Amino acid sequence: MIKAIIFDCFGVLTTDGWLPFKHHHFGYEGPAFDQATELAHRAETRILSYDMFIARVAHMAHISADQAYHEIQRNVANKALFEYIEQELRPKYKLGILSNVADNQLPVLFGKDQLALFDATALSYEIGAIKPEPKAYEVAATRLGMLPEECVFIDDQVAYCEGARAVGMEAVAYKSVPDLKGRLSKLLA
Repeated sequence: MIKAIIFDCFGVLTTDGWLPFKHHHFGYEGPAFDQATELAHRAETRILSYDMFIARVAHMAHISADQAYHEIQRNVANKALFEYIEQELRPKYKLGILSNVADNQLPVLFGKDQLALFDATALSYEIGAIKPEPKAYEVAATRLGMLPEECVFIDDQVAYCEGARAVGMEAVAYKSVPDLKGRLSKLLA
């Protein structure tokens, strides 16, 4: 029985500025793309500071660090999803956030009322694990006081949904709020 819903941040709760930046400056594959991806993973697990991450990807893209920062930080909260969470999910379920982030960007991305909807967060930079590593999902469930099989995970990346399923969670690949409502209603029934 599902008792908790865990949301990804970028691409679900908010738009994702990093992926468009990475694709625009480094394409969809190749050495530069791989190097930028690795730098992001190192920042997400705090091996590399966020400022150093920005400086390095800016250098690789041949732009200023300020320009890189502003391009990557173009994130907008998903208002329709937050309304759904507040009105329909919050009264019935424990709610969490699991995100691969290089620093605690949540207070910058969301208002206090939005963050107050969530019972727990598991952010890669603080837990030392990134999705799809099992530890990331396990920490998120534990912080909610749940077993993985009592949770459903929502992410826009299919590989991260598969990581959740590997530890026993249900998972939904996010496409849109209407699609999520339909798929969750079937799962939660």
